[in-house]
Amino acid sequence: MKLMVFVILIIVVFLSGALLAFVIARYLHNKKTGAIFETMLMKLDRILGGTPLKVSYNESVWSAVDERLERLAGISRDRKEQAASERDAIKSLVSDISHQVRTPLANIMLYSGLLYEKELDIETRLLASKIYKQAGKLDFFIKELVKSSYTSQQMVTLHPEMTEIGEIINISCQETELAALKKNICIEKDTFGELCYADKKWSIEALANILENAIKYSPENSLVKVKTTTYDSFLCVSVEDEGIGINEEEQGLVFERFYRSQAAGKEPGFGIGLYIVREVLSKQGGYARIKPAPEKGTIVQMFFSRYPS
Repeated sequence: MKLMVFVILIIVVFLSGALLAFVIARYLHNKKTGAIFETMLMKLDRILGGTPLKVSYNESVWSAVDERLERLAGISRDRKEQAASERDAIKSLVSDISHQVRTPLANIMLYSGLLYEKELDIETRLLASKIYKQAGKLDFFIKELVKSSYTSQQMVTLHPEMTEIGEIINISCQETELAALKKNICIEKDTFGELCYADKKWSIEALANILENAIKYSPENSLVKVKTTTYDSFLCVSVEDEGIGINEEEQGLVFERFYRSQAAGKEPGFGIGLYIVREVLSKQGGYARIKPAPEKGTIVQMFFSRYPS
């Protein structure tokens, strides 16, 4: 009986020792595996951050892994540089074509407008009017094509800096002044020298898109108001019109690419302008939103960060 108890005790001690050894081995294995994964994550972080790996060329497995990771990183860097180069080339080409085409178009519109004001017979006046209108349509489609190329090629590349908001507002209003004059729409603005964190060129483009929409969808002899409001972290530029307005359920959708409100009717457009507005603001730490005007029309608000991101 005592011998059996002794044997059982020995077996228990042996199993306990084996179990302890297994637990210790498992712990060491997990610790080693964790260290391996931590090392791998650190190397991946270096690659994602653009820092080359220090590859030690020997016959170890880790050296082979490092060498292959560095090759993958090199391929990724080369393709990224190639994509950036191609994007810049396309951007330059689109800009050059747009400039080369819009200049003679502007001359055609100017000369046909001057011709229309001359004392002409009915048929010649009608032809001059048609030339002017068709040139205007072509000018519009070229502008929309340029905007579309920006979005499809992801060309909205910003370099924000501290910029005076008054300059952005003034230039945007100047760019849309002619369209407003054609409909006898008054643009009322209040500007001041407050600074915001923005890319001036793209912010002017964004605000001009909003003003163009306000003018396009507003009746003749109406008013468009541009106001600025300062908050703790943001500078708000709001554009209020007396136009057709936007339904509440569509106020978030109109910032999507190629989306057009049902209220837009037969007005020409591709649904790109407000998408560019959202992209520009989000890439420099701001945002945009829409709300109905108190009586009629729409208020589009652009929020610019007051401080560098």
